[in-house]
Amino acid sequence: MEQVVEVTDLDAANELLSAAYGPMRLNGGIEHPRMRMSSQVHDQVRFDEVRGHIGLEVAVDPMRSYVFGHTDSGMVYYGSGGEDRFWLPGDAFLCAPPDSPFVGAIRDPGLSTVTLTQSVVDEVADDVSFSGFRPVSPEAGAVWWSTCVHLRDEVLPLFGDNPLVRANANHLLVSATLAAFPNTTLTPPTSADRRDAHPASLRRAIAFIEDNAATDISAADIARAARVSIRASQLAFRRHLGTTPMAYLRAVRLSCAHADLKAGKGSVTSIAARWGYARPSVFAAQYRATYGVSPSRTLRSC
Repeated sequence: MEQVVEVTDLDAANELLSAAYGPMRLNGGIEHPRMRMSSQVHDQVRFDEVRGHIGLEVAVDPMRSYVFGHTDSGMVYYGSGGEDRFWLPGDAFLCAPPDSPFVGAIRDPGLSTVTLTQSVVDEVADDVSFSGFRPVSPEAGAVWWSTCVHLRDEVLPLFGDNPLVRANANHLLVSATLAAFPNTTLTPPTSADRRDAHPASLRRAIAFIEDNAATDISAADIARAARVSIRASQLAFRRHLGTTPMAYLRAVRLSCAHADLKAGKGSVTSIAARWGYARPSVFAAQYRATYGVSPSRTLRSC
């Protein structure tokens, strides 16, 4: 559910931003501001859009979460660790480390933010931290932002009540963020990870996936069931099956959807959503690529 709030004074704007991101101390701003903030919260992921005619300077306590941003217009400034960072229209960025205080300023912003808790990041990657504030390339930043917009505007508003769709959306968002911004998951596997990526851990992971495909499970859950790190689990799947744990999970869910279609257990759309596909067109394309026919044809033949 989207929540929209409009304010017309600096104290109210400061209070609104503090409620979203943590305690802030107002350092200054222009008179007679206008600011509109629309928000969506989906479990451990939050989307905000801030727009208006406003100039605001604040000092911010550590936010304890990762806040990423994208500017459409105006100017955004963040300063932490002795570094000043100015973001202009078209820029994607990480605001500040979650354990670091910072100062910030906005001027007539068209600003969108995506807030990720540490726990939702941990579901995808072990012991990860981000090591840079800019995307690894402009192209990576653009893909990351288009992914955010797709999930925020299309997938979650329509299918956010479906646990599997919501979980898959969160995992896709975190994975896209890890691919776009410098972080410690880009380092090579350790010797312990390589040692643990053996067939026995793979068998435990596969058994867990096949027993729990209908529930909300993450890469972290699979690794825990295999009794190895996320990196070792990923390496085991790549080494022995040429895939990833989450890709294997998607293949199992597609197989389950195939069985439901053959048994006539609902419409194509309801079966796709049951197994975590927010967009029937994506489900249909993957189904056809795997089984050589459309899901609707399989359903009609039951």
